[in-house]
Amino acid sequence: MKETLISQIVELEWEQFQNVKNEGGRAGCQDDRETFEIMRKSQFLAWNQEALESYRKDLQEAEEKNWNLLTEKYARMMESTAPEEFEKIKDRLPARSAERIAAQEEMISMQVHWEEEFAEKYPGIAGRGRKIHTYEDTPWDTSIETYARGELGTYSDRTAGLLGDMYRKIAEDGGNLAVSILENMVRFYGYASLEKAEERHSAPERV
Repeated sequence: MKETLISQIVELEWEQFQNVKNEGGRAGCQDDRETFEIMRKSQFLAWNQEALESYRKDLQEAEEKNWNLLTEKYARMMESTAPEEFEKIKDRLPARSAERIAAQEEMISMQVHWEEEFAEKYPGIAGRGRKIHTYEDTPWDTSIETYARGELGTYSDRTAGLLGDMYRKIAEDGGNLAVSILENMVRFYGYASLEKAEERHSAPERV
């Protein structure tokens, strides 16, 4: 069952999230399990079964190797948000081939396009979330594009390939993954639709 699979993934992620070490000490979001679950479940409900099963395997394999995929995700984001610090740690991260990076960038380009479409249609909701573009990054505010680049970089080649297929299918069908994720999110917070949330301009900020 898809919901059970998603719950297993979120539980594995939450356990790893608890072990992410921050320079300034433990982050407040590490104590907010409810928000974490809503944000992650909203994303994973928009994935297909094959990608979910593959990512669960990524998390399980990382646990077996004593490797923290969420620490890796935030470390990869530092290439944009904290480039000097990133230079000191980049060699510790799993290497990605040129082909893999190109595949990731194809997905990121689609995601940025979807986010731009979403922001145009739902500016109130979008305005409460992250900025969209990497050029908008600051040391304290990570864009959706940079976040995606960090997260996609942590997946196995198997999972990244399945997600690439999924992204292309969504694009070919004229869909919008950002809309699907945010539809899930506002429902978790009690809104009947994105339109109702937009009316209130009070959809939750994404983390």
